[in-house]
Amino acid sequence: MSDSLQVASSPGAMSGEPHAGVVSDHALYRKVARRLLPFLMMCYVAAFLDRVNVGFAKLQMLADLNFSETVYGLGAGIFFIGYFLFEVPSNVFMHRIGARKTLARIMILWGCISALMMLTRTPWQFYLLRFMLGAAEAGFYPAIILYLTYWFPSNRRAQVIATFMAAVPLAGIIGGPLSGGIMSALHSHHGIAGWQWMFLIEAVPSVLLGIAVLGYLDNRIADARWLSAAEKSRLEHNLQGERSTRTEHVSLWHLLRDRRVLHMALICYCTVSSLSGLAFWVPSIIKSTGVVSLFNVGLLTAIPNVCAVISMVLVCRHSDATRERRWHMIVPFLVGGTGLVLSTLYSDNPVFAVAMLSVASAGCMVCSPLFWSLPTAFLDGKSAAAGIAGINAFAGLAAFASPYVIGWCKDLTGSTNAGMYFLASFTVLGAILVYLTPSRLVDR
Repeated sequence: MSDSLQVASSPGAMSGEPHAGVVSDHALYRKVARRLLPFLMMCYVAAFLDRVNVGFAKLQMLADLNFSETVYGLGAGIFFIGYFLFEVPSNVFMHRIGARKTLARIMILWGCISALMMLTRTPWQFYLLRFMLGAAEAGFYPAIILYLTYWFPSNRRAQVIATFMAAVPLAGIIGGPLSGGIMSALHSHHGIAGWQWMFLIEAVPSVLLGIAVLGYLDNRIADARWLSAAEKSRLEHNLQGERSTRTEHVSLWHLLRDRRVLHMALICYCTVSSLSGLAFWVPSIIKSTGVVSLFNVGLLTAIPNVCAVISMVLVCRHSDATRERRWHMIVPFLVGGTGLVLSTLYSDNPVFAVAMLSVASAGCMVCSPLFWSLPTAFLDGKSAAAGIAGINAFAGLAAFASPYVIGWCKDLTGSTNAGMYFLASFTVLGAILVYLTPSRLVDR
């Protein structure tokens, strides 16, 4: 495609922009999505796998190391304290040096630390390595969200973020059978436990993808050699119309006092509470129903994630098409909470438990991509870097609290039921907060 090729404008284009052309906005954004999203999804699959594979390691390492459920819950959650402390600086720094260097640094570092998890012997080593892993990964997810705002306007962002975030359930679909298979097949091989082999093997993709980032990603539209000059101009033009309505380059203190940002942070907190609880405890819940084989636990863990992928794609596509956000978030919040509560009934029945966990995953996971189309609609530039990271960092406190509370409840009661009720309460609160969000901020 030559640089002289004109790209057909969107309905909102300025009169001075070309209207006659052979490539529509739709085709242009499909081209951008095909270039960026598969690679970013692979990176996030690797990231999420290294973050939550401790949920599978738990099925062996607690007995090997004589850890309690509370020790596991604290270690699983303390990841997010490191994440919380380093997230805003990481994302602000990314706005200065670009996505390529930032993501490569994050991925290579967290891959190495994830591999070191195999050396865990004491609770304090477990806590330290999980904290370091969180500090290393800090800024990765908000950096991707910020990076996507450099390419896609707000009316396309929910579906784009949903496609990217399908990496979360994909990590479950791939990681469940993979983790269970590694732990079963390699247990005691060369005197190394299955959970140790799992940490080592699953760290390798993160390091390799981190190196690949340096050669594959472009920091901004202007750097993309795979776009013509006319295509770059059209993409920039479509974004420029939004920037005049967004908050840009304000102080961090002023930003964090913005009631809109604080409201968004509370919604995000509720979203992350349910997601993190599911991510770290689904393997244990399925195993507690009587499933013995770790490989079968992994296969069953994939089912809720398949349902989540389908839900995320369909609901977010419809939300973008209708430009409606509120009820597209409220209903999934309530559906997810219902699934969490019902999963506690007949907890000795694997079929019923997996079915209800599938309902919970389909509801809870769709809320996250829809949520991130909201703050990116009124934040831009440096304020977007700090605001997105600040919101996500605050939500990280939920990701710390949820696994710990569930572990504490499990030690106290011998069951995860109270923990599921705890998670479900946040889905109800999240639905209320979304309902209270002004329509001019939600629907766009």
